[in-house]
Amino acid sequence: MLPHLRVDPKSELQWFEALMSLARYLRTPDGCPWDREQSAADFAKYAVEESSEFSEACGSGHAANIREEFGDAFFVLLASAAAAEEEGLFTLEEALACAHEKMVRRHDHVFGEVKAKTAEEATAAWNAAKALEKERSGQE
Repeated sequence: MLPHLRVDPKSELQWFEALMSLARYLRTPDGCPWDREQSAADFAKYAVEESSEFSEACGSGHAANIREEFGDAFFVLLASAAAAEEEGLFTLEEALACAHEKMVRRHDHVFGEVKAKTAEEATAAWNAAKALEKERSGQE
């Protein structure tokens, strides 16, 4: 049996590591020819499809289907990260750090001095933080 198939994860972190290792392995010469040909942009298109399937599954209320479709959507994002690393676009660590920093920044209504008391206040604070970011970066 191949080393990437002999996994016995005991935690979320170990499962994450196993999945990312698998995504990277599939791009190697011993991996999958189709996976090797996909770029980060190609996988991004599949991520849209898989996310749509996940959304549909959430509407079904069937836990097993929801879990499966979430896993598909999550894995295609990891596959996209593996391709992006090879393309020199970013490392997974950089993307994770960026996501963490952005979520903390956008949740100033949680981590800042002024706390949101309602979902509406939280949404307004999120939108204000997002607008300020776009203004500072010169985006429209």
